[in-house]
Amino acid sequence: MSPFSWRGRPHLAWLLAVAFLLALDQLSKAWFASTIALGTAVEVTTWFNLVHVLNTGAAFSLLAEAGGWQRVFFIVVGVMVVVPITFVCLARQVEPLERTAGALLLAGGSGNLIDRISSGAVTDFLDLHWRGLHWPAFNLADVFIVLAAGAWILMSLRPAVATSKSAS
Repeated sequence: MSPFSWRGRPHLAWLLAVAFLLALDQLSKAWFASTIALGTAVEVTTWFNLVHVLNTGAAFSLLAEAGGWQRVFFIVVGVMVVVPITFVCLARQVEPLERTAGALLLAGGSGNLIDRISSGAVTDFLDLHWRGLHWPAFNLADVFIVLAAGAWILMSLRPAVATSKSAS
């Protein structure tokens, strides 16, 4: 049974899942922004810190120093992603894994989109590093997006189900 097929109302269950994930993302960003000073880090382990950084760029701070035009660009791209995903997951009959991936992508994309619209930057607070290798800071919305991409990769690797049409 799909995690998003609540009492025969998969669309409602899907919307509630998206709302829950989006709230989790926004609340976590607000909490870390209010408890950790901007630009500082709290060491949790030798390979993991909690930080408070603002990213005006995309993944890996791509275009972060672009001079400001990237804010509008990333907002437009964000809208161009979340609107079709919402439509596909609500209007089409999709399989449970595809619906789950859509919920993760919509929640993650919307979470970062809200940040870009409200403040011009995405709040990041998770920081991984190991033996001199350092991954750029990220947030729960980014985790949701990566999980969605992983789900879609897994779906693409499965053999296609052949549909046969009976002869009339």
